[in-house]
Amino acid sequence: MRQFDELPSPLRQWMAQAALPWSPASYRRIWQKGIAEGADHSAILDRLSRAEAQMLARDGLRTGGLR
Repeated sequence: MRQFDELPSPLRQWMAQAALPWSPASYRRIWQKGIAEGADHSAILDRLSRAEAQMLARDGLRTGGLR
């Protein structure tokens, strides 16, 4: 839980609505890469949403839930 608490607030908020249970280390890695590339918080959160959508599509799921 400490790893989660140490994440930036916008990232914790995004995680709260995420469809997939990623580890805090995975979120942090993507977040830090985005920051290093000069992306703003919104762009990084969009990147996370796209990555999640791709994983759901790969697994045959949709972001709206199971059919």
